[in-house]
Amino acid sequence: MGRAFAIAIVLNLGFVVVEFFYGYLANSTALMADAGHNLSDVMGLMLAWGAAILARRAPSARYTYGLRGTSMLAALFNGMLLMAACGVIAFEAVQKLVTPDPVAGLTVSVVAGIGILINGFSAWLFMSGSKDDINIRGAYLHLAADAAISLGVLLAGLAVRYSGWNWIDPVISMVIVGIIVWSTWGLLTQSLRMVLAAVPDNVDRARIEQFLRDHPGVTDVHDLHIWAMSTTENALTAQLVTPSGYPGDATVDTISQTLKDKYAIHHSTLQVRLGAMPQECCLKVPANGSA
Repeated sequence: MGRAFAIAIVLNLGFVVVEFFYGYLANSTALMADAGHNLSDVMGLMLAWGAAILARRAPSARYTYGLRGTSMLAALFNGMLLMAACGVIAFEAVQKLVTPDPVAGLTVSVVAGIGILINGFSAWLFMSGSKDDINIRGAYLHLAADAAISLGVLLAGLAVRYSGWNWIDPVISMVIVGIIVWSTWGLLTQSLRMVLAAVPDNVDRARIEQFLRDHPGVTDVHDLHIWAMSTTENALTAQLVTPSGYPGDATVDTISQTLKDKYAIHHSTLQVRLGAMPQECCLKVPANGSA
């Protein structure tokens, strides 16, 4: 994905300069707002690219999981950056709505049309990698949303040109804010859950616990914890109570492989206990704990 990141960053950074310049000349808040949003996307792409590189770093004595967690931090910061951009866009739009100024509608439409092409192509570069990685999906969704937003700006420019209603431009800016917030909220909450070590969205904890309990010789499961190591990898730890004795390395390896193949658990640590002495994890999930 390195080539996709490089191409998208260069294209969008160049477009940000062009869009803001012509937005200033055309006195278009919508165009300058979209330029600010695109700039935040460029920064987000840089963060996502850097995190993708760091995530491939090998584990060390201090960072025993490597730097996989940087991809989650990048996704979280990306969402926060976009929300901050929304505040600035909304403030500027309200100012323009109160005191609307003449807008060069044709210039707005032409520049926005270029934005549709650039953002659409950039989003296409990330389409294949967006299915299994929230870090890549964040980049893809933002670029795809940008293409749709540019379409809205284009329509606003045409509406201003042929109707003379300059208030349409800041109104479109507010619509842009709503679209950004709506499209970013899921990314923000999902990445926050990952950083807080919640069970990943693509993992069914109840099914995994049932799978472990149903294994021959296992009478109970303790200390079951599942969390994300990165935006693409999940980890699990659990105690398996087997009163009949240790089932053997082959059995434990089979369980780990099944967890990886069927349940999206890429790194599992299983402890086998005979259950002769009672032990309960201080982090035990309550029976009705579903949050």
